[in-house]
Amino acid sequence: MVPILLILVALALLSGIAGGLLRAGWVLSLPFPTGHWLGNAAVSHGALMICGFMGTVIGIERAVAVKRHSAWLAPVASGLGGLCLLAGQTTAGAWLLAVAAVFFVGVNVVVVHRQRAAHTILLLAGALAWLTGSLLFLRRPGDASSVPWWFAFLVMTIAAERLEMTRLMRRRPGAQLSLGLLLGAMAVGAALSAFSPRAGGVLYGFSLFFLALWLGIFDIARRTVLTQGLARFMAVCLLGGYVWLAVAGLAWTGTALGLPLRDAALHALGLGFIVSMMMGHAPVILPAIARIKLQFGSLFYVPLAALHLSLIVRLGMGLYDPAWRATGALLNAVAIGLFAATVVGAAVLWHMRHRPQPAV
Repeated sequence: MVPILLILVALALLSGIAGGLLRAGWVLSLPFPTGHWLGNAAVSHGALMICGFMGTVIGIERAVAVKRHSAWLAPVASGLGGLCLLAGQTTAGAWLLAVAAVFFVGVNVVVVHRQRAAHTILLLAGALAWLTGSLLFLRRPGDASSVPWWFAFLVMTIAAERLEMTRLMRRRPGAQLSLGLLLGAMAVGAALSAFSPRAGGVLYGFSLFFLALWLGIFDIARRTVLTQGLARFMAVCLLGGYVWLAVAGLAWTGTALGLPLRDAALHALGLGFIVSMMMGHAPVILPAIARIKLQFGSLFYVPLAALHLSLIVRLGMGLYDPAWRATGALLNAVAIGLFAATVVGAAVLWHMRHRPQPAV
C-alpha cells in the first residue's frame, strides 16, 4: 500500500512543480509525449501540491499513527484524486479529494477520541478546513475560494504539531488561548474571502502574520536551535519558515488591498513556510511512513539554503521583473530536487554504514 501511495505522492509533486513552472512562464520540453498532462498540471497546480501531494503525505502519516485499515482510505482517495486531475477528469478528481477529506475528518475524530487535547482538536479543525476547501473546489473547480481553506488545513496541522511540542516548555499564561483566537480568525478570514475578498483577505493575512509571531515566541525551536545535529536542523527549518509565514501574512494582506503581491502571498506560505516545515520533518517522517532510514549530515542544509535564496529571487527581485520571478520559480524547483537527492543520498549512506559485515 505505502509504495503505491508514495508513487502517487511523487507524481503529484513532480506534476505540480511542472505545472508551476508553466504558470511562471517556462516552456517545458520533455523527452516523452505528455498529451494534455502538462496543461492539466498547470490548471490544477494548487490542488496537486496541497491535496495530491501534502494531503496524501499527511494522510499516510496519520494512517500509520492510528493503525486502522480504514484510515488508509483518505490518502488513497487524495492520491487518486490527484491522478484524475492530471488526466483532465476534474469532476472525478474533485469528488475524490472531497471523499479523502471526509475520511480524514473521520480519522481525526478517532484521534480526538483517543486523546482529547488542544492539539488533537486543532488537528480535527485542520481536517475540517480541508473538507471545506474541497467542497468549494467540487462546487466551483476554477474558483480560488478553496485556496485559503486548503492552506488553513496545512497551517492548522503544523500549528497543532508545534502546540504539542510546547508541552515540553513552561507555557506562558494565555498562550494556548491566543493561538486558538488567531486560528479562529484565520478560519473566519477564509470564510469571508468567498463573499468579501478584501475584508476576508486582510483578516486572513493579519492572522498569518501574528501566528508567525506566536510561533516565534512560544515554539521550542528557539531553544533547540542552540543544540546540534538533527534537532538543530529542524529548528533552523522551523524558524526560517516562521519568517516566511510573516512575509506571507503581509503579502496576503497587501494582495487583498490591491497590491500585486499574490505570487508572494501564495509562495511565501506554500514554499517558504510549508516546504521548510516539510524539509525539517522529513528525516523523522520518512522513516516512520516508508521504513527508510536516513543518515543525517550537514548536506541537508544545502537544499534548505537553496530554497530560501530562490524565494528571495522570486519574491524580492520578481516584484520588479517577471523574468526574475520565472528564474526564482525554476530555482525553487531545483531546491526541491536537491532536497530529494539529499534524502536519497542519506538513505544510501545509512544502508552502507549499517549493512551486515561479512563473516571472517
